[in-house]
Amino acid sequence: MKDIAKFIVDESTSIRATIQQMDKGGMGFVAVTDAEGKMVGIVTDGDFRRAVLDGVSLDDNVLKITNKTYKYLRKGYSKEEIRESYKNAAVECLPILEDSKLVDVIFYNDLHDKADIELSRKQRLDLPVVIMAGGKGTRLDPFTRILPKALIPLGEKPIIEIIMNEYAKYEMRNFYISVNNKSKMIKAYFGDQDSDYNISFIDEDKPLGTAGSLRFLKDKFDSPFFVSNCDIIVKNNYYDILQFHKDGEYDLTVVGSMQHHTIPYGVCMLENGGLLKSIHEKPKYDFLVNTGMYLLNPHILRYIPENTYFDMTELINVLKEKGHSVGVYPVSEKSWIDIGQLAEYKTAIRALTE
Repeated sequence: MKDIAKFIVDESTSIRATIQQMDKGGMGFVAVTDAEGKMVGIVTDGDFRRAVLDGVSLDDNVLKITNKTYKYLRKGYSKEEIRESYKNAAVECLPILEDSKLVDVIFYNDLHDKADIELSRKQRLDLPVVIMAGGKGTRLDPFTRILPKALIPLGEKPIIEIIMNEYAKYEMRNFYISVNNKSKMIKAYFGDQDSDYNISFIDEDKPLGTAGSLRFLKDKFDSPFFVSNCDIIVKNNYYDILQFHKDGEYDLTVVGSMQHHTIPYGVCMLENGGLLKSIHEKPKYDFLVNTGMYLLNPHILRYIPENTYFDMTELINVLKEKGHSVGVYPVSEKSWIDIGQLAEYKTAIRALTE
C-alpha cells in the first residue's frame, strides 16, 4: 500500500512547498485537497515546469497551477476501466477516489501489475549519450586519489554505471565515454563487465574541460545527443526533455534543477547610504542551477576548437553570440543527485537506497 499522505497538499500551500512535497513522494504528482480532505485538483512535475518557465513566483498559492480537470477512477475500479483511462491518453497517474477523497494512485509503472497492461507507451529514444569522465574529481579527494571519479561506488555499482542505467530505461545504449585521468582503470572496469551496452572511448591526451573532447565527435552523429557529467544523476522523463528540446527548436538544452535556499538570518535592506529600509526575516530564494546534463544538436560541435581546453559554459556563450538558441529544462530539487563533494556523496547514497 502506498503512503497516500506523501501525495497530498492542502489548497492553502505555496507552490514551493508543493514542489517540495512532490519531491518527497518521488512520483511527480500531488493531489490538492480542501479543508475537508476532498480533491480540488492535481499538480504534476509538468505543471511545475510550466510555472517556472512562465516566471510564476514559487511563493504563490498552489491553486495558481492546479489542474482541476483530470482523469480519475472511483474505488472498486475494474481492470477494463484502467485500460480505458490510459487508452490514447498521455497520463502518468490515475487518482483513485472514494467520497471525493484520495485513497490510492495508480502510476504508469504500476500498470502491468494492476491491469496486465504492457508498457507500450514506453518511449524508446535510441539517442547517443556522451559521459564526460576525464576529470580528476578533486572535490571527492581522497577517494579520487585511488579511484577515478566515474568508478566511485554508490551501493553495489559505480556512479557511471548508475548514470548509464538511467539512460537505458529509454533504450539508449550507445555510450561514448570521454577519459583522461586514470583512464586505464575505467577501460579495465568495462572490459571486465558483461554488458549489452555499446561503449566507445574518447581519449583525451590532455585535460580538455567539460566540452573540449566533444570535438572528436564532429560529424559522428545525425541526431541530438545527451551529454552528462560523470558525477550527477538526473531522475526525470528523458523523453520529455527531448520533446522540450525539439518543440523549442533549441540547439542546446541545459537541464536545470530548482534549488531552494533559506537564509537563516534577518537580511537588512538599506537605502540612502546606510538607512535601514527593512529587515527581511529568514528570506527564501529559488535558483535554477545547471545540473551538468545537456542535450545538443550535432551541428554545434563545429564551434568547439580542436585539442583545446573548453568548458560547456564557453560553448553556450559562443552559441548565444552566434545567434543560436539555448533552452533550460527545469527539474525539481530532488530530481538531481550530485556526488561532486563528500557531503553530497553521502546524501546520494541515502537517496538511492531509500
